[in-house]
Formats: sequence, C-alpha cells, structure tokens
Amino acid sequence: MIKAVLVINTQGKPRLTKFYDFLTVEKQQELIRGVFGVLCSRAEKVSNFMQADSIFGPDSRLVYKHYATLYFVFVFDSSENELAMLDLIQVFVETLDKCFRNVCELDIVFNYSKDRRACISEILLPIACGNLQHRITPCYYR
Repeated sequence: MIKAVLVINTQGKPRLTKFYDFLTVEKQQELIRGVFGVLCSRAEKVSNFMQADSIFGPDSRLVYKHYATLYFVFVFDSSENELAMLDLIQVFVETLDKCFRNVCELDIVFNYSKDRRACISEILLPIACGNLQHRITPCYYR
C-alpha cells in the first residue's frame, strides 16, 4: 500500500503532498523534514530505493527520483514492488508534463488551479488504490 506521495524541492520545501493515512499537519511536516534530510544526505550514485522505517515506521520503504529542482518520492509498504513504484514516478511526471505542458516547480506552485488539482487527484487516487494501469509505449523499447 502506498502511504504517501511527496514532491519536495531541493531546498526542502514541499510542493505537493498526499498522505493516505490521517496525520496531523505537524506530523506531516515532521515526516517531510525527515524524508528531505535523508534525501539531501545521500550521494548521487546510490540506489533510489531505501528503507524508511526510521521515518514512517516499520515495514516502510521509500523510492525517489530527482528531476531538475524537484524530488518525487513515493512511500509504501513491503506489499508493493520497488521497481513498479519507480515506474509510477515516471508515469506521474509524464502525466504532470501533459497537465502543465512541461511541468516545472513554478507550475506546481503558481499554476495550481482547481482543474489541475483535480487532474493530480485523478492521478494519485488510482495509484494509491493499486488500480493504475498504463501501457508501455513503443518508445520504451527503443
């Protein structure tokens, strides 16, 4: 099960967050700080997968991808496949690119209209429920 989807900039500011368990705002901020602390201390050449037990509790894993000035992070339990989560990050970013026409951090901050919020919710809900199905386009095979 996916526990959280986070988009954090390289300064540690959350740009998009979605927690799938109820958490107080203070607890959410604490978790975001914990995730960012771990991400910014990791070397560039290390794996994008890691245990997140110390941040999110037992049986928690984290996968992330760094694009430009943003970290895209999925937190999940052991019932999910790490490579599938990494692929979901790619699908999420590609969908945001279509939603915002080449998404960047400023789009998420300043162009976050009601329509785009609905678009992002439409993406994240099936991801959390495990119902997201996507086709691998032929360009992936080249």
